[in-house]
Amino acid sequence: MNLRILLVDDHKMMRDGLRAILRSNADVEVVGEADDGRSAVDMVKRLRPDIVVMDVGIPHMNGIEATRQIKSLYPDTRVVALSTHSDKRYVMNMIKAGASGYVLKEAASDDLFHAVRTVSLGNHYLSPQITGVVLDRCRTRSAGETSAYSLLGTREREVLQLLAEGKTSKAIASQLHLSTRTVETHRRNIMQKLDLHSVAALTKYAIREGLTSLD
Repeated sequence: MNLRILLVDDHKMMRDGLRAILRSNADVEVVGEADDGRSAVDMVKRLRPDIVVMDVGIPHMNGIEATRQIKSLYPDTRVVALSTHSDKRYVMNMIKAGASGYVLKEAASDDLFHAVRTVSLGNHYLSPQITGVVLDRCRTRSAGETSAYSLLGTREREVLQLLAEGKTSKAIASQLHLSTRTVETHRRNIMQKLDLHSVAALTKYAIREGLTSLD
C-alpha cells in the first residue's frame, strides 16, 4: 500500500526537488502540493494524506499553526517538519504542535525518505543535527517559560503573523473573513498581552517565535 504524501512549501523549485526524492521510491505517492499553511489544512481535509511534509516558514499561516490545526482535526495524520532553521524555538514549537519528524532542508536528500518511512511506522525522526538542540532544550527548560503559543490564542497568532508579513488590517480582515474592527481589536489585545507597541517590535517577536521567517 502506497504512502500518500502532501508536500507543503512556498517555493515550487523546492517542492519539485522533494517530489523527485520521494518518487524515487515505488511505494510513495505525492497526492498534492500546497504553498501556504491555510491551503495545506484545506488540502488535508480533502485528500486525507498519510503524511504531510510541512515547511515551517510558509506565508499566511505558518507551518507550526497549520500542524496544530491538522493534528487537531486528523490526529492520525503524521507531519514531518522541513526547515532551514535548526533554532530551538522552531524545533520545539513544531514538536509541541504535533510533528513526528523534523528534517533540515540541507539534509533533505539524505533524510527525507528515511523520516517519512520512520514516522509512517509510528516512530519519530529528527535530522542528526537537530537531536542536540532538543536534548539541550529539555535540559534547560524553565517551568515558567512562555511563548506565543501559550500567551496568544489561535486567531491572535494568525493576525500577528500577517501583521509581521506587512499586511494591513483591511487585508488581514479580508483574508481571515473578519471585520476590520475585529482585526484592530485583536491587534490591540496582542500588543497588550506581549507589551509590544509597534509593528516593528511585533515583527521581531513573530520571527523570534517562529511565527514567520520572512524568507
